[in-house]
Amino acid sequence: MNTKSRKLYSATQIRELDSAAMEGGIAGHILMQRAGHASWLTLQRFRPNAKRIDVLCGSGNNGGDGYEIARLANAVGRNVRVWQVGPAPTTGDALTARASWLKAGGTVQSLQSDSLLGAEVIVDALLGIGVKRELTGDVATAVTTINQAREHGAWVLAIDVPSGLDAGTGRVYGTAVRANMTITFIGNKVGLYTGAGVDCAGEIVLDTLNIPPQTYDATESLATLQDGSDLVTWLPKRARNSHKGTHGHVLVIGGDSGMSGAALLAGQAALRSGAGLVSLATRGSHALVLTPAQPELMCRRVENVDELTPLMNQASVIAIGPGLGQEAWGRALFARALLSQLPLVVDADALNLLASTSFKRENWVLTPHPGEAARMLGVTTEEIQNDRPAAVEALKARYGGTVVLKGAGTLIQGHRLSLCPYGNPGMAVAGMGDVLTGMIAAFIAQGQALGQAANTGVLAHALAGDRAAVQGMRGLLPTDLLSELRTVVNP
Repeated sequence: MNTKSRKLYSATQIRELDSAAMEGGIAGHILMQRAGHASWLTLQRFRPNAKRIDVLCGSGNNGGDGYEIARLANAVGRNVRVWQVGPAPTTGDALTARASWLKAGGTVQSLQSDSLLGAEVIVDALLGIGVKRELTGDVATAVTTINQAREHGAWVLAIDVPSGLDAGTGRVYGTAVRANMTITFIGNKVGLYTGAGVDCAGEIVLDTLNIPPQTYDATESLATLQDGSDLVTWLPKRARNSHKGTHGHVLVIGGDSGMSGAALLAGQAALRSGAGLVSLATRGSHALVLTPAQPELMCRRVENVDELTPLMNQASVIAIGPGLGQEAWGRALFARALLSQLPLVVDADALNLLASTSFKRENWVLTPHPGEAARMLGVTTEEIQNDRPAAVEALKARYGGTVVLKGAGTLIQGHRLSLCPYGNPGMAVAGMGDVLTGMIAAFIAQGQALGQAANTGVLAHALAGDRAAVQGMRGLLPTDLLSELRTVVNP
């Protein structure tokens, strides 16, 4: 993965880059021809033996790309069928591309409900990056027809962005194409990598259309895409003369009655992520049974804030929330932790308690899932998911610090926004967030800055999850990640 491919852009930024390329002397029809050529090369690479190609063209420039692809495929003898969805283009580069297709002997048909029966390869060239409203009419019907054909074995290539998907947010406007692969142009779009985009885009291929590198200089990317190789830099080998004190002391606060497992998972993850010492402040009845479960944990009985204070005085960082509950015990410990000057990693019920306050600080990492994020911002979960980049920015603005918005395409908002493309649906199970909390706290304890520790924790957590899922996603448990962590954090 090269540096440019790791930059993620909003739809507005891509338009700016497109305009800058044309102002730099690359005509719009040349960019369209390059997009068509790149798409055709991709089809040849991944479906070299396709006997029939169905290309669905919209009315705009995305449809023009489709006509270019059809023309190139037809020129080498492929059986190509072009379907116009919505009005045919009447102006601009898309009209020129359509005219070139017709001049080459191509024909254009109107899509019917059974047009894609038995389809082998389908090219989605319906809509580009400008979608901002619910799909209706012929376009919505065409998207449904494409998806049904895929369910029956068709291979779908989306051009630039799957039709119906917001390129900047990952939101689906009613319905969207679910592609096997998306070839995207000029720059990677953040919406392909987060929210619903991860299910719509399939494998992502970037082609910059030979735009000169200096074109990108004036447009700062929205986010940076993490890469597994980052851990080599972020987790260097330890010095030979280091000791347990060198690697910090994590204090996990949580585990109210009936919820000791969450705190245990956080503590175990902190140990497996390299913390030198890990203490667990929990209910007295839990402390007795948790020590045999993980002898390396220092499990301490804490029934009131007076018993918590000495433990805080020994710690390097506090992880609070796993199994904390929202009853009097949890509220009291949370209030005491907020008074500490130690860095905090805040998760689960601690986030729900935080949502009822206006507290803001910089030396903490907040790790909400979409439901918790919604409560923290006073909106619905759907609103969070409709624009995850805006949501994580709003959380940081309101609460400060570093914010990790969990979910498909986890977002980390520190000094800059970053996105984790790893992880899998098997990780959607109770306890995974507790593991992440312990991991981030461990990296803070070992000396990483909070934003860096959040990035390291999210990436290592996702990679461990992917390793554990090799045996299958269904039935994957948080404890399965623990056995993978030692390998992941020693790259």
